[in-house]
Amino acid sequence: MRRFVDSAGNRWDVVLGRESWGTLVLLFVPGDNGPVRQAYFPAKRYDSSATELDEMSDAGLQQLLDASELKTE
Repeated sequence: MRRFVDSAGNRWDVVLGRESWGTLVLLFVPGDNGPVRQAYFPAKRYDSSATELDEMSDAGLQQLLDASELKTE
């Protein structure tokens, strides 16, 4: 998990996830209990995805947040 403050000043917890078919995603969980957002995460491999998330710039996270969709149940 990684904490992130977006360009509007909102706080997010960013969590790695996997879809049922193995696609890696990032879940953006807002600090104010709003809706969770989800974005495809283009990590090279699952076993290195946590390191890739840690090394990603805030600008990179902002781009993924901007491209994210509301997480459906």
